[in-house]
Amino acid sequence: MRDVKLNDLDAALDDLSYPATKADVQAEVGDVTLQYADGEERLIDVLDRVEAPVFKTPDDLRNELMNVLPVESVGEPGQSEGEG
Repeated sequence: MRDVKLNDLDAALDDLSYPATKADVQAEVGDVTLQYADGEERLIDVLDRVEAPVFKTPDDLRNELMNVLPVESVGEPGQSEGEG
């Protein structure tokens, strides 16, 4: 198992060959656990929620992943945006 902080996700995605199918990515990152501000989740479980079948670039994959991450996964626990 590899633990990867959410802000280090780009490095893990850059190591893949593109274009990559969803199945390719799942096979390559099966050992990655994302570390969130409030917990963790296996990256393959996040990929299960992504609808795109193919990713042309690391940015494509990252954007798709970010769109399906739980809101609580980003930021500090208890942090609120828009105050102040």
